[in-house]
Amino acid sequence: MTRFFRYGGVALLVLLVAVAGLWPWLSPPARTGVLLAAVIAYPIQMLAFFLLVRYWEDRKRFLLVWVGGTVVRMGVILGAALWLTRGRGFPPAPTLLSLAGFFFGLLLLEPLFLRPRGAETTEII
Repeated sequence: MTRFFRYGGVALLVLLVAVAGLWPWLSPPARTGVLLAAVIAYPIQMLAFFLLVRYWEDRKRFLLVWVGGTVVRMGVILGAALWLTRGRGFPPAPTLLSLAGFFFGLLLLEPLFLRPRGAETTEII
């Protein structure tokens, strides 16, 4: 469970840094879209990571959870695109780009926290 909480903290920090880095260059409606994307991406990513940690030992279920999490993320982006194109008051481009970017960035963090217990890091010279 420690992996889950460490990942959650680092993921939240990454999202905060990304939003803060984008903030000065965004218009107020785009800022709202980026914040919405972060609020959507974080809990979905945390649920996906929790399931990965939960089924780490059972390789068949782990693979199913991994593929399922990927499908869910793509479905969320598709659902958000459909919802945003109906004129919901959020700018579609910054919201969707942020959502996809947040999912991708947080997905890249997963392997750092999914190493087998007791595995030592090796350095490439």
